[in-house]
Amino acid sequence: MTDMRLESKAISILKDKIELIPTAEGAIYLVGPIKLPVSLYGETVTFQWYCWLNCREVAKDYEEIIHKLSDMNLAEMQQSSVLVYGDFAEAEDALIRMHSICHTGDIFGSKRCDCGFQLKQSMQKIVEHGAGALFYLANHEGRGIGLFSKAMAYILQENDYDTVEANQALGFVDDSRDYTDAIQVLKALRTKPVTLMTNNPRKLAAMEQAGMQLSGRAALWGDVSEYNENYLKTKIVRSGHLGDEEICSND
Repeated sequence: MTDMRLESKAISILKDKIELIPTAEGAIYLVGPIKLPVSLYGETVTFQWYCWLNCREVAKDYEEIIHKLSDMNLAEMQQSSVLVYGDFAEAEDALIRMHSICHTGDIFGSKRCDCGFQLKQSMQKIVEHGAGALFYLANHEGRGIGLFSKAMAYILQENDYDTVEANQALGFVDDSRDYTDAIQVLKALRTKPVTLMTNNPRKLAAMEQAGMQLSGRAALWGDVSEYNENYLKTKIVRSGHLGDEEICSND
């Protein structure tokens, strides 16, 4: 009896925090907002955090959704999320970042790439701007090849392959990342134009093809060192990234 009362109470709390976003193949379930205090360059900044799950089954009964999730091993799956700052829905101009997960850069602080730097810098720039969102895309590791394959690609890079050649040698394309779900979540959170922080023209193209209005682009270069200089050059020369004048050494 007690367990049933607790379950009923939990469902009553959660039902107003779950939004169903229809997709062509099912639905995206978006949960949030959740207050998330974050340590950012020595200060505590409070973001509103959302997480989403893409499912083929559509259930508008949130009790049914919650029951089904308890039977799924979500810890073995990857879910993406978004940090929102300020009045994201209504602000005249909002700054966003579509950030691909980087286990080595974001978590371990690897200097082989600029991902950890870009993650922190984009969060800081969003706070300074006053309104924005950081989308953290969990199925994008290694430009979409996954962590284990990325480890093999790193071994090839230590043997004179560049990042593009390493991915291709393993049978992958240079970049297989997809932004469809993230853009659908973005549209659910904001309908006004956004400024996209990116050096990657493919991200701009994905936004435009999905009909999301852009008010501009902000470059995000930096943290150049002996460890990632060739990696950053490859982004520009081989992957077509926009090499703004902001590329400079932080030494």
